[in-house]
Amino acid sequence: MKTVAVANQKGGVGKTTTSVNLAACLAAEGQRVLLIDLDPQANATSGYGLDCIEGLSIYGPLLGQRSILDCVVPTRYEHLFMVPADLDLAGAEIEVARFDDHLTRLRVALEPLRKDVAFDWVLLDCPPSLGILMTNALAAADELLVPIQCEYFALEGLSKIVRVIQQIQDSGANPGLVLAGILMTMYARTNLAQQVIEEVRKHFEDAVYETVIPRSIRLSEAPSFGKPIIDYDPSGAGAVAYQALAGEFLKRHSKLPA
Repeated sequence: MKTVAVANQKGGVGKTTTSVNLAACLAAEGQRVLLIDLDPQANATSGYGLDCIEGLSIYGPLLGQRSILDCVVPTRYEHLFMVPADLDLAGAEIEVARFDDHLTRLRVALEPLRKDVAFDWVLLDCPPSLGILMTNALAAADELLVPIQCEYFALEGLSKIVRVIQQIQDSGANPGLVLAGILMTMYARTNLAQQVIEEVRKHFEDAVYETVIPRSIRLSEAPSFGKPIIDYDPSGAGAVAYQALAGEFLKRHSKLPA
């Protein structure tokens, strides 16, 4: 089992869209996937047409009140499971901060999953902030996937993420955390967007995925129907792009040691 945090402290960059659709595309490839919604807004939860169920979020496991295994719910898609979010998560920033081991609460909470070995991938959909929930995700993850919009503020946001990774490593909370992937999102065929992609690739080289996610009305519509894009618009550009991303993701990881 490998744990991947999908994170960017900047909102509106396609982070939850990527979490929901990458998870769905990996599951469609036969991979056993668990998506954990760490955002109190619960957009990833509603993205699969699921309701917030009080007591079934990661909040209880973070506080040591219940096992994460009790919080896993099936989606309507084969091989794809979820730990949904609820409003209790909004209080986690305060409650978790009171613990001496506040940085590693999520890592400890995920341990039953590692022992159970029910999943190939655990994806952590992080809130758009540098608070307790996101730092816990970085301390718990094996690696980080950062979606960034094709605009000039992208590099500024990436530099902040790199600093946070360094802080997590230096703190001893997760010395092995790596920035394993950068995904360019909301791409439009403009000179500006192409220049941004080239600039990001110049700085981060192989970490940047070849797959680029286009700006798409269908991708924006799909969550309101509670469906990932491969279900809502399976032949559209968004679905094609996320299927390509899942293929590239699996190809990259096939080269890594188990």
